[in-house]
Amino acid sequence: MQDLNPTHADPESESKSGHSVAHSTGNVTSLNVTGLDDLNPIEIENSRRIVNARLPGHEGLYSVMLSDQGALISVERSPALPASPTSPAADCLDVNGDWLSPGGVDLQINGALGLAFPDLDNHDVASLLEICRFLGRQGIDGFLPTLVTTAIANIHRALSVIAKVQHQIQQESFPGVAQIWGVHLEGPCLNREKRGAHPDEHLQPLTLDGIKNVLGDHAHCVTVMTLAPELDSTGTVIPYLRSLGIVVSLGHSQATVEQAEAAFSRGATMVTHAFNAMPSLHHRKPGMLGAALVHPNVACGLIADGQHVCPTMLELLVRAGRGDRTNNSSESRYPQGLFLVSDALSPLGLPDGTYPWDTRQIQVKNGTAQLEDGTLAGTTHPLLVGVQNLVKWGICDVGEAIALATLAPRRALGLPPFPMYLPDMSSDTRSSAASLALKRSRHSSQWLRWSLNPQTQALEWTPL
Repeated sequence: MQDLNPTHADPESESKSGHSVAHSTGNVTSLNVTGLDDLNPIEIENSRRIVNARLPGHEGLYSVMLSDQGALISVERSPALPASPTSPAADCLDVNGDWLSPGGVDLQINGALGLAFPDLDNHDVASLLEICRFLGRQGIDGFLPTLVTTAIANIHRALSVIAKVQHQIQQESFPGVAQIWGVHLEGPCLNREKRGAHPDEHLQPLTLDGIKNVLGDHAHCVTVMTLAPELDSTGTVIPYLRSLGIVVSLGHSQATVEQAEAAFSRGATMVTHAFNAMPSLHHRKPGMLGAALVHPNVACGLIADGQHVCPTMLELLVRAGRGDRTNNSSESRYPQGLFLVSDALSPLGLPDGTYPWDTRQIQVKNGTAQLEDGTLAGTTHPLLVGVQNLVKWGICDVGEAIALATLAPRRALGLPPFPMYLPDMSSDTRSSAASLALKRSRHSSQWLRWSLNPQTQALEWTPL
């Protein structure tokens, strides 16, 4: 069976949730909603066939059928198909062995084009839409605007603006625009000793009442929340966030291995920017990162700019991520305990220089942003630069690197790695958060074609 929908979630619980799974009919992978009944391959008007394509995380060549909305309809192992349409309803493109992937998904991005997401107000709707267009041009399919620690009033105001733009994008047609998949709250319930560039005066205690105060009336907007689990003495916060459908990520933390394991058992499934703002790996004190790397249901975000983490340590992470986490099928070949993030700051898309950042300033040089005291604040490299870096540094093969920015972030959110065709969901009666998560898996606003430049061996991508 061509398993194009591996997931770290329990298979039984996934089928109950309604997330799609892949089933094979002959050598064609067909897709359905519930995973209970096999479907025959579907012919859809205005579909497009891509032949002789490599798929990230999978070996060999494939013929792929995409709907006009970018949804994956069927996947078939090549023998190579002719470069002319085999059906009058389908266009056909021969990519001659290049890689094909959905657009990137950035789960941690703090701003772009000079606008920091925590600073959003009602005057910034047009600017946020322009950022969505800009990220679309950077090959991004979906992203989580990330709100770092700030005053709670600022968090509520930014959440309100983001929700407004998210709704506008969903209701109107914006070709090539990166979709907002909710918000990543990076803080404010972080450990002071590992706050990094987060302002101390706005940190909050990790209590149930405190979390409710931070979320206010906007919990439905939040997809991921980063917190320091050792700050919760009651063990109630993570289960509460999970009950709201919010993915819990551990970060900016001094958690021991025991505290991290307890957090994972309560429902935390992610770690924010591995190695950064947490204790280093130690042979007698593995800490939060050590606990995460050996846990089968936890994914770690990593920044591949060469500054946040040395390439040697990135290679160590990737090798650990491969481990025995990869699906038992030989078809699933990428580190499934990791995913790439940009951690890009507001000067993304702007030249190097000095820029405002909350009440402080950051200096951007060669794409790396630092506070005046030298504290590493972030980067201004787009997500897909990390893919190119991993290949350039020899850490990953091409398919692995692509998967870490396109498939793996979707998995980390509990979504199918490949955007899949689903029938009409107007009768979906589940909670709005669950319904939205499933709808996100329906299509990709763009698909990318990747190739190695024969002269430079540099990895390049273009929209399909």
